[in-house]
Amino acid sequence: MQTARKLQRDDSRIIIHFDYDCFYASVVENEDPALKSVPLAIQQKQIVVTCNYEARRRGLRKLQLITEAKKVCPEAVIVLGEDLTRFRDASKDLYGFLQGSVWSGRAERLGFDEVWLDCTDMVEYNLTLLNHHDLSHSYFCLDKADPTAGFDYDASRVFGPTYPCEPPNLAHLSENEKNLRLRLTLGSHLARHIRHELEAQKGYTSTVGIATNKTLSKLVGNVNKPKNQTTIMPPFEPVGATTSSVTQFIDSHDIGKIPGIGFKLAQKIRAQILGRDGQSAEGLVYGGTKESVSVLDVRSHPGMGPELLEDILGGPGSFKGIGWKVWELIHGIDDTEVGKAKRVPSQISQEDSYMKYLHTFEQVREQLHLLAARLLLRMRMDLLEDDEEAGGDDSACSRRWIARPRTLRLSTRPRPPPGPDGVRARTFQRISRSAPMPSFVFSLSDPTSALTERLVEETLVPMFRKLHHEKTGWNLSLINVAATNMAESAAETKDSKGRDIGKMFRRQDEVLRDFRVTDNSEDTNDLGSLIAEPHDPRPHEPDFEAQAAEEWDSEDSESQEVVRCGLCHNVIPSFALAAHQRYHELSN
Repeated sequence: MQTARKLQRDDSRIIIHFDYDCFYASVVENEDPALKSVPLAIQQKQIVVTCNYEARRRGLRKLQLITEAKKVCPEAVIVLGEDLTRFRDASKDLYGFLQGSVWSGRAERLGFDEVWLDCTDMVEYNLTLLNHHDLSHSYFCLDKADPTAGFDYDASRVFGPTYPCEPPNLAHLSENEKNLRLRLTLGSHLARHIRHELEAQKGYTSTVGIATNKTLSKLVGNVNKPKNQTTIMPPFEPVGATTSSVTQFIDSHDIGKIPGIGFKLAQKIRAQILGRDGQSAEGLVYGGTKESVSVLDVRSHPGMGPELLEDILGGPGSFKGIGWKVWELIHGIDDTEVGKAKRVPSQISQEDSYMKYLHTFEQVREQLHLLAARLLLRMRMDLLEDDEEAGGDDSACSRRWIARPRTLRLSTRPRPPPGPDGVRARTFQRISRSAPMPSFVFSLSDPTSALTERLVEETLVPMFRKLHHEKTGWNLSLINVAATNMAESAAETKDSKGRDIGKMFRRQDEVLRDFRVTDNSEDTNDLGSLIAEPHDPRPHEPDFEAQAAEEWDSEDSESQEVVRCGLCHNVIPSFALAAHQRYHELSN
């Protein structure tokens, strides 16, 4: 099927995808290094959620029943992983390390164990430093302000494996493709450096993919696991041609393995290609499919194109243009940006699924208590920060909320009733109810146990009653409790949505030291003579208040008109007087 719209690639970026090796097991191994040499499995419910490579070598695998795992490898050490706190903390620590490794600030996390980095600006800068007559003796600069921060590398060769294994000869590439190859080469060396530093400083190995978009970088990283990296190399054009390394690479994947094409979408596409519904694997609710349909099968299907995909995948609940988006993905095109680091999460949730369904209210109440306690703990971990302005030794007073969720959401997944044939349909359908987040949860003086009890009895139980009118027999397979609709507090970081004006003015003496008035007998009528030199010439760390003063300067660069406050007698830029007066009014 032909379409007037033409597929176009944008290969201007260099994206690195990190996937921590056996993350859950690695966290436990870092806590107890003796476990690194033994088969180790992490258990959630009755399932092996992950295991280290020693365990895999002895026959263990993901999503294996614990009973089966013990039979296959009786000597395996099995660690309970129900409490995600240790894994969440490790993930945040590693994410902070990776984010600090790139200049752009674009570091996007996927789950606990995956991170994308956009290092385009670092690669472009280091391209300008290359001596094209001696690429083998190159230097990668990691800090523009410090030329000594960096590493030596050979820019004439890609570091690590590539796809394809034997890239085409340079003589067969266009000038644009040669330039792209060089940029990807620099990206591979930066990936090697960050990957090795992650292991040396944090003790975690990772598998890395280097490409020009998020989808390709994630997929190509899977080619060489573990503790390795892979770079996909040009030619990438023409789009869809068999000579394109992207086409060769993407075509070999099952349609359900392409990021952005979830289980439901993949099943609809399989049904179109096979002419019937694909057979699902038996067993777990989240079982996969028995029948593989490759991207090549989809692309080469008669009449296949964005219009047909729109017909297959569109409908209520789908976003407009889903057919074109999937058409791009199966051609290796993905223009979505790597997200910038967020100061606060968009939501915080806790959920649990149950192989033995919940039937009684006491079972539900018990689970609500567990989830509510974990939710409040997460809120305190993710939304509290030290308050440097707080006085006293009370630890509760030395912390402040950087954001407060406005909404509390309760979601459940009831088991569907059996059909006429006695078989229950597979379902992922959830039902939800939301309510305002009660203000008492933000108390830092009350014990969390008391807050949990109030949250359950005063809010969650009534929400559950409205969600499920029956008194019993719900057959719940999942409960989720979430804090959403975040309202950020005023803050001083450049990425914050609000600024703490009160704190800025409380420390205005430091901020406006350049405007300080000195009372002495030699006063003149010249206002300029009243503005003294900074009273402390020693270098000091930059802070928001200093940045605010600089912003004031830039906003009135032609005429720095200042006035004296009649209350505190400080000299204030005229355009800031109104805000300064409001500060006094609030203080009173």
